[in-house]
Amino acid sequence: MTLLVFFGLTSTITNASTTLDFGPLKSLIGTWKTVQSGGIDVSPAQKGSKVGQGGPAVEPFYEVITFIPVADAINASDQYLTAIYYEQEVFRKRDNGKFHDQRGYFLYDKKNQLVYNSFCVPRGVCIVSEGKAGSKIDFTTSSEGIAQSKFMVDSASTTGFNMMIDFTEKDKLHYSQTTNLKIYGKPFAHSDSSTLEKVQ
Repeated sequence: MTLLVFFGLTSTITNASTTLDFGPLKSLIGTWKTVQSGGIDVSPAQKGSKVGQGGPAVEPFYEVITFIPVADAINASDQYLTAIYYEQEVFRKRDNGKFHDQRGYFLYDKKNQLVYNSFCVPRGVCIVSEGKAGSKIDFTTSSEGIAQSKFMVDSASTTGFNMMIDFTEKDKLHYSQTTNLKIYGKPFAHSDSSTLEKVQ
């Protein structure tokens, strides 16, 4: 039994992983950690950095992602979804400092064989992307799938997001993603890639 608290509401999920159909997402349930080589983040550098404001800042990292089965839902009396919640925490290799935190859901639509990746990051940005269900998924989003604060719209707007996640190999997960930004008055393709192994 897992006890989850979201926005003050308590939901008790009992044996969700055995009673609900998560399709190909079932093999993700558990905790994953970066393999020895780690991941690479390429983001727009801050003012005063070595590469200069808006230059490509390359940051090697390691991370932990935990996928938890949660619940199912029906949208507009027609779309049936099952949901896996995930927590992603990313740390710089050079000093072990956490520099990215993400919370979201993978949603499985069995009827239409789609998976949605719905997540938020603590910068005032939330994304919804979708892709064809399978053990390798290419997620894409449109402008309708991006919500962001006025500051981010004006200063560092997200204009697109795509991600490839591949878990065809048992207990191994690889992903690469690009967040298209408009920052410092020009476009920037913020990219991340990593390989993780299932540890429990």
